[in-house]
Amino acid sequence: MASAVSAQATAPALPGLLNEDDLNNIQIEADEPASSQSDSTFGDDVESYTTSLKSSITNYRYENGRRYHAYKDGSYFLPNDEDESDRLDLFHHIMSLRCGGELHLAPIGDNPQRILDVGTGTGIWAIDMGDKYPSAEVLGNDLSPIQPSLVPPNVKFEVDDIENEWIYGSKFDYIHCRYLAGALKDWPRLMQQAYKFTKPGGWVEFQDFDMIFYTANGEFTRGCALDRWTRGVIEGIQKFGLEPEPGPKLEGWVKDAGFENVHHRLLPIPVGQWPKDKKLKEIGALDLVQFLDGLEGITLRVFTIARGWSAEEIQVFLADVRKDLKNPRLQAQHNFHVVYAQKPLNSA
Repeated sequence: MASAVSAQATAPALPGLLNEDDLNNIQIEADEPASSQSDSTFGDDVESYTTSLKSSITNYRYENGRRYHAYKDGSYFLPNDEDESDRLDLFHHIMSLRCGGELHLAPIGDNPQRILDVGTGTGIWAIDMGDKYPSAEVLGNDLSPIQPSLVPPNVKFEVDDIENEWIYGSKFDYIHCRYLAGALKDWPRLMQQAYKFTKPGGWVEFQDFDMIFYTANGEFTRGCALDRWTRGVIEGIQKFGLEPEPGPKLEGWVKDAGFENVHHRLLPIPVGQWPKDKKLKEIGALDLVQFLDGLEGITLRVFTIARGWSAEEIQVFLADVRKDLKNPRLQAQHNFHVVYAQKPLNSA
C-alpha cells in the first residue's frame, strides 16, 4: 500500500465544474476545535413483465461474511444484509435532513397519482411517500427483495433491474431516483426511460453524490488514508464498468433527455461534528456513523475482486481510514447533488 503523504502536502483542489454560487455553498463554517480526548471517542399497473419474488432471487451469495444479492449477481458492489439495510435507512434520514426535512424537492403538488421509486433499496422512502400521499400509488423496484412486507396499502415493491427495458402500462406523475452511485452502467439510458414513462408536465428527481472528499478550511490532504480509500473505491467500481460519481453529471443528463425547468442544488455534507451550524453538526455526526458502520461493506467486494486485496490487508488499511474519519481537524466533506426537472406539457 502507498503511504500517506505528509501533513504539509498541498490540500486537494475543490471539486470542479462549480460556479461561483456553488463555491459559496460548500463553505461550511467549522465549530471551535474540540479537545483531543473528545476527538477520539465519537463513533468507538402494476402488473408488468418484471421479475417476481422467486426463491432463486433470495438464493444469496456470501463473501467475506457479508450477503449480496442473487439476481443479476455482480452488478452491484454493496451487500444486501441487515447491517447494510440499517445503514441505508440511516442514510435516508441524513439525506432527508440535508434537504430540509423534505422527502423531495420537486413541486409535485398535493395529490400525485402514480410515483415510481427507482432503486428503492429498503423501501423506506417509498413507504414514507405512501404515508404522505394517500392519493398516490407508489411503486418501488430494486435488485434485492429486502423491503418489508407490512407497508401502506398504496405501496408495492418489485424486483427488477432498472437497466433493463422498462415495461409499464401507464406513465408516472413523479419518478424518484436516489443514491445509485456505483450501481449503473448507462445513466443516459436511464434518463431516457424516465422521460418516456413520465407524464407530460410530470416531474423527475435525481439525488446522488461525488465520492471524493475535500475540505474548504481543514487539514484533509490528498493522499491521506481517507483519500486513498475513496479513490480506490472509485477505481474498483470503474473496473466493474459502473459509474461511481453520477452527482455532478445529473443536470447535463437530465437536460439531454429532454426535460425542462431543470433545477440543481449542491448540498455539501460534512463528516463528523466539526460544523458550527447545529443542523449540519447533527448531519455530520450521523454521516460519520454511517461511514463507520458501512466502511467494511463498501470496501470488501471492490477491493478483493477489482483490486486483488486480501480481507486481512483491507482490515489493516481500514483502521487508518477510520482514524481519518474520526478526526475533526480534517473537516472532510463530500457533495450531494439534487436535480429535479419537468417533462414538457406538449410532449408525448
